[in-house]
Amino acid sequence: MRRLKNAARFIQALALGTWVGSIIYFIAVVTRGAFAVLTLDQAGPLIAFTLAGLHEVGIIAAVAYLIASAAMVMSIKALARPAALCVLVMLLLTLASQRTVIPRMETLRREMISVESTPPSDPRRAEFDQLHGISVDLESGVLLIGLAALFLNAREKP
Repeated sequence: MRRLKNAARFIQALALGTWVGSIIYFIAVVTRGAFAVLTLDQAGPLIAFTLAGLHEVGIIAAVAYLIASAAMVMSIKALARPAALCVLVMLLLTLASQRTVIPRMETLRREMISVESTPPSDPRRAEFDQLHGISVDLESGVLLIGLAALFLNAREKP
């Protein structure tokens, strides 16, 4: 039983640490680098591709974390603990971004052909910019909640 708990704690830490670390890397390196060396029209698809991968990592990490949480105490009630609730919210925000916001942004990007040359007064560009802001807010929320979850998880007694 002790080995199961130790393995579950390791999986929790690995899953959450990987997810939060990936978001930090995405924000600090990938987005800054893409927009520093590429045009807006070139950087956008790269960011979209990378963000899709980040979301896949997040979904896998959330599932692994939640399964490990339940396995550690042999009860689904573990999902009501604060850190697990944070992970559930992170998962929901990630799914909202991946399934709702980003697909609409991609549709608008295809319609505009060039985001860079579409004037801000164009309704498609205005909607795209608004959705971009929502996407950034969602990802920022996932990061902040993830940091809280890491802290709470470290404090939880197995």
